[in-house]
Amino acid sequence: MYRLAMLILRNESVARDIVHDVFEALLFSGKSDVTEAYLMTAVRNRCLKHIRSLSVQERLKAAYSVAKSEIEDEGWPDDETIALIQSTVSNDLTETCRRVIEMRFTEKKSYQEIADMYGISKVAVYKHIRHAIDVLREKLSQNG
Repeated sequence: MYRLAMLILRNESVARDIVHDVFEALLFSGKSDVTEAYLMTAVRNRCLKHIRSLSVQERLKAAYSVAKSEIEDEGWPDDETIALIQSTVSNDLTETCRRVIEMRFTEKKSYQEIADMYGISKVAVYKHIRHAIDVLREKLSQNG
């Protein structure tokens, strides 16, 4: 149950709390004949409820946060990594995806501003950013 919560949330303390809450609710409900499937479903549902309660910024931060231990030295990113990121953005992303990334991170535009400029939804903006970050992660992991 804990592993499922960790896969969904990627946060040890919240995962532990959710599993604890499931057992606590079970204890107070008086049910004694629960199955493993019931427990796993309860954990999944509580994890999803927790995610829905987070703001979009908190969700992105949780999904793409980098622990300090993952960065080996203070000189990261170095010039080579920056060049790889710029090359990937220029060569490996679609034109729309590249423009969305540049507007979001270079020009500091909000999702709504980008959506209005290109006549797309905020969800589409999010999907373009998510795709670009996935491509960058893959490229950086290949060269790391």
